[in-house]
Amino acid sequence: MNRLIIWMAQIRANFLILAVLLVFTGLSTVYKYYTGVEAFNWGHAILITIGVVLAHISVNLFNEYSDYTKKIDFNTTRTPFSGGSGMLTKGLTTPKSVLTAAVMSLIIAFSIGLYFALVSHWTILLIALLGLFTIITYTTILVRFMLGELFSGIALGSLVVIGTYIAMTATPDTTLANLVPTPVLLISIPPGILTSLLLLLNEFPDVEADKKGGRKHLVIRFGKQAAAWIYASGIFVTFLVITLIPILGFTGPWFFIALITLPLAIKAVVTAILHPEDPQKIISAMGTNVIIVLATNLLIGLGVLV
Repeated sequence: MNRLIIWMAQIRANFLILAVLLVFTGLSTVYKYYTGVEAFNWGHAILITIGVVLAHISVNLFNEYSDYTKKIDFNTTRTPFSGGSGMLTKGLTTPKSVLTAAVMSLIIAFSIGLYFALVSHWTILLIALLGLFTIITYTTILVRFMLGELFSGIALGSLVVIGTYIAMTATPDTTLANLVPTPVLLISIPPGILTSLLLLLNEFPDVEADKKGGRKHLVIRFGKQAAAWIYASGIFVTFLVITLIPILGFTGPWFFIALITLPLAIKAVVTAILHPEDPQKIISAMGTNVIIVLATNLLIGLGVLV
């Protein structure tokens, strides 16, 4: 039981709900926009969820392994939302076991992607390859060239929604023109931005440790004040898209329920802009942002279903 608790902390199990909610949003679009006659394949839905969760686990473990080997975790002040799990630095797990678990999770996740590339559509292979690239290069390349937030938002955000729709609805002979309806593409935008913003705000407390580890993400490059405005811009675009989708007739009016989190978003934005250098206030904003990301994704899915 102790080992189970340790590994649940090591894989950051409490954050894996994001992967589940992204798949849920994708499945909601299948229910709403797919007009095929085939019955909803619950086995495939579960398999997609397992694959996305394993991909999320893999990137968490690779990131933790890299931060440990580069000594970043030894210089980081851990918060409930950033700074790693602390399992490696406490000696509760070993670098070899973490790396092994990361590789195995990635292999299984990619294998699931290959399965859907065969039974659904070849474009799933492209999505799986982009996910593979993002996971493997996140700590070695992407976060060193200010690309970590962008690729994570695409791979563990928008493409989860789009990929879920394709995997559940497409056949090998589906044409590209009929692969993904426009509403699904639009609905995938807010989840992608929210994933990027989750990483962006969580980078604030780790700036000095990340600098020493050779990272160069957006907060390091532009500074916390400018990064706070980038965060604010992302929040603005997210809720603007959520507002426009039903107005333009791509969803019903129930989609507006995703705006319920807007007051929380405004609170997080104001805190980040006014107090970018205050660790305690930023940690509070980070906690609020986690709620925003998870709740908004859930409400988007529910808004599509209703």
